Amino acid sequence: MVRKSTFFALRLLALSSILLLTACDKIPGLGPDPRIAQREEEAKAIGGACRHALRGLEDCYTLNPKAPKAAVFAGWKDMDAYMRENKIEGTPSVLGKVESKPERTERSSDIETEPRDPAASRSRS
Repeated sequence: MVRKSTFFALRLLALSSILLLTACDKIPGLGPDPRIAQREEEAKAIGGACRHALRGLEDCYTLNPKAPKAAVFAGWKDMDAYMRENKIEGTPSVLGKVESKPERTERSSDIETEPRDPAASRSRS
């Protein structure tokens, strides 16, 4: 009788621990970090946008160095398959070039770097 009760207790303990451990993903703090999942999803979106903009993978990696390359590739590949299945043409991206300001060759007379009359600056006190 003692053996049956200990065997029953062990079975009950094992079954209850299994049931408790199946809900571990619902406990906050024990699952994967949501920031990592968000970063992966953003990288997939970047890859899909690069494919739609008719950019190559290397260009996409260069423009987004902080994005995980595997996720960028996965997004690029998914968008490529989607575009081929639905016969969607990509839209070429238009990257604005940084306009350099024209350098001044002449010094402007409007800019005053030194006081004109040294005596006038001393008498202000």
